[in-house]
Amino acid sequence: MTTADDLAAELGTPVSAIRSVALSHLSIELGHLYMNDFLAGADRLRQQFRRVAPWAQSARRQTADTLPRGRPRISTCFLIDDYFTRFSTPREVVVSLVAAAADAGLTIDYVARESGCARAGTVEVARLVQDHLVDEPAEGANGRPAATVSGWLSNGQRSPVGSAAAMGAPRQWQPPRQSAVQNHSIFVDIELWSGPDDDRLWSCPFLAAVWQLQRLGLVRHLGEPVAVPVPMAPADLPSEWELMPPIVRLNPDAAPFHAYRTFTAMDGRFLPIEMSVRTILGNVAIDPAAAGQVRDRARGEGLDLPEETVDRIGYVFV
Repeated sequence: MTTADDLAAELGTPVSAIRSVALSHLSIELGHLYMNDFLAGADRLRQQFRRVAPWAQSARRQTADTLPRGRPRISTCFLIDDYFTRFSTPREVVVSLVAAAADAGLTIDYVARESGCARAGTVEVARLVQDHLVDEPAEGANGRPAATVSGWLSNGQRSPVGSAAAMGAPRQWQPPRQSAVQNHSIFVDIELWSGPDDDRLWSCPFLAAVWQLQRLGLVRHLGEPVAVPVPMAPADLPSEWELMPPIVRLNPDAAPFHAYRTFTAMDGRFLPIEMSVRTILGNVAIDPAAAGQVRDRARGEGLDLPEETVDRIGYVFV
């Protein structure tokens, strides 16, 4: 059996240098909304949480039923988009979220800023994940550079491009081809960022992929966890988004933010984004020492944790 020590040794890094994080059994995300949803008022927020509540309760029951022993550790979270659009203040937004959730019988344990998936303090989290991307097609295939250069990532082979074939004959078009295809291809090509290298605008799917890795406790910088939750009451949050910590623990009695598995309840409009998230995560090489720690901890609790990161992520589209 490969342990965390074995995996770390392959990198020449002692496992003690990789700090572990406390882990819940499940992290439940109680939705994701755009600015227009908040501007629609309190009724829109209450509607969101009323729709989510039955699914959150079902996820709790399922987790409890599958545990070999002990009580389930389950935390809830909510991600606020302050990256693409700034609106209101952290204090006003979070206070309204907490109140709307309470009306539906839900508690928000943690609230996070989407900007914190791009940068947390001095750590450029998005670039940290980008550095672990592994291209699925051969590098430079079809004349297009690697994803880390082009900012585009696919789940297979793109259509060939180029000038006419030899002797002036027109090049015959060929369709794109998904890797590990089953019967027919479902090919996706994802923009990871736009803009110049020194002023990137990260895409929503890429930031959402970073968010999932954070919730799964798999992000490290120089062996340290990134964006450790900071305890604060909603009324104590700052009036400026830049002053709000990337992740805030609202509930002092909450189970750990990071978890073995994640579950997200969201509108069907987010389905294309989450398909892209799963494609991206399938191309991220997780730090083997951090991954080994999580797997060893799961085994110690008698849990059968999927080997693939994407298989630890669950959704319901409401």
